[in-house]
Amino acid sequence: MASEPERLGGDGFGRPWANAQLDWVAMLRQRRGLLMNTLAGLSGLLVGTSVVAVIVSFHLPLGWDFVASVILSLALMFALVVYALPDHPHRKFGPANLVTAFRACLVSLTGATVLCFDSLAATDTALWTLAGVVLIALALDGVDGYLARSYGHESSFGARFDMEVDAVLILVLSVAAAFLEKAGLWVLLIGLMRYGFVAAGWVLPKLNGELFPSFRRKLVCVIQISALCLILIPFVTVPYSTAIAAVALLALAYSFTVDVIYLLRRPVTS
Repeated sequence: MASEPERLGGDGFGRPWANAQLDWVAMLRQRRGLLMNTLAGLSGLLVGTSVVAVIVSFHLPLGWDFVASVILSLALMFALVVYALPDHPHRKFGPANLVTAFRACLVSLTGATVLCFDSLAATDTALWTLAGVVLIALALDGVDGYLARSYGHESSFGARFDMEVDAVLILVLSVAAAFLEKAGLWVLLIGLMRYGFVAAGWVLPKLNGELFPSFRRKLVCVIQISALCLILIPFVTVPYSTAIAAVALLALAYSFTVDVIYLLRRPVTS
């Protein structure tokens, strides 16, 4: 989840993202089967999502910039997944990761709609549809974990992939809340706080330390997505939407503050 700092560091895949390039060449030679299996699944989803984007552009006042945004954003997310693939410990990409990749497709469609639909705020049907898509993405967030456990495919790679999709979804929803004027620009802090935490870790290495498991973090993440999804609904207007966003931001700030204090006070282990 996006509010789980213990999953935000570069060690989520077993090694930093920056070093994945060194493993990439070896993976091409030794794990060609995994690469081909992953590319087949991601390519199919990319093509399918592109077709959906084209169809949507014909039924809504959306231009080719919408289609391009969907394709480029999804291709970038999938490229990062393939780039980090050497950290995947299993022979196949797996159904759990495919579900997460499908969630990434929904996120790309949502983000492109928010950025390219100029009359989104005045189109109730589009807002209801967007909220429904977000709810599907949120529901599938539990499915990928269930599949990973059922098939014995649990890994830090899958957890990091899932977390990154959650983080992008929350950022997109916070941007939507600002664009729709359901809250002030401060609502962007909900989506940016996770990335701010990562940036702070570059300055304060202690923030990259391991945290204890916490139900609080999972609950706060669900609150964020649910609150931001609720704000999308047409009849949720100011000042109620502002209050909902404020509660979500305060809950997130509290969760991060607790964990940051814990990490800063934790003694450095050699």
